[in-house]
Amino acid sequence: MEQYKQEFIEFMVDCGVLKFGDFVTKSGRKTPFFINTGYYRTGEQLRKLGEFYAKAIKKEFGLDFDILFGPAYKGIPLTVATSMAISEHYDKEVGYCSNRKEIKDHGDKGILLGSPINDGDRILIIEDVTTAGTSINETLPIIKSQGDVKVLGLIVSVDRMERGQGEVSALEEIKQTYGMLTSSIVTMEEVVDHLYNKPYKGKVIIDDKLKKLIDDYYLQYGPKNS
Repeated sequence: MEQYKQEFIEFMVDCGVLKFGDFVTKSGRKTPFFINTGYYRTGEQLRKLGEFYAKAIKKEFGLDFDILFGPAYKGIPLTVATSMAISEHYDKEVGYCSNRKEIKDHGDKGILLGSPINDGDRILIIEDVTTAGTSINETLPIIKSQGDVKVLGLIVSVDRMERGQGEVSALEEIKQTYGMLTSSIVTMEEVVDHLYNKPYKGKVIIDDKLKKLIDDYYLQYGPKNS
């Protein structure tokens, strides 16, 4: 596993973003783990988060794109932090763009916030976590309505590696349905591999009991083709 992936997993733990216990996801699934990017709350945390996204984007997609699009609301700080990191570390300027929940009818009118989207733009979508792949259905029509653009793919922080609406994983389902590349900074498999029975700051975060709960979760909600 690459060093930045290991550092990102520990970063999520330190920020309280990665939690273990009893939770219910947006799609209604009871889960023993939860990732809430709303716990990135300081400028330093957002700076580091943007750097992790930037590294993963460069590795998985390269930097030949024009716009980084983050669905409101959580996608807004992700686009800003990551576009800044790409500029700082790779000397590449990309626009950041998000949608508004409500269309503004005065001043800077329209549904978009940040960089405008023009014909010919190559767009990469950035999100926090994809569980069942539902939000992409709302995001793509907004982007496509702006002009003749090419959506290159979707990057998320953590691939939960569970089924979407069908039998394959949510990210694989998006890839098959929309013909775009999908990737993540880390997968839950990598998270478990890095934390299982390995002390971090004097504490074992994933012990045998929690590992079994995670394994049972994937027996119920994991892709059927894996």
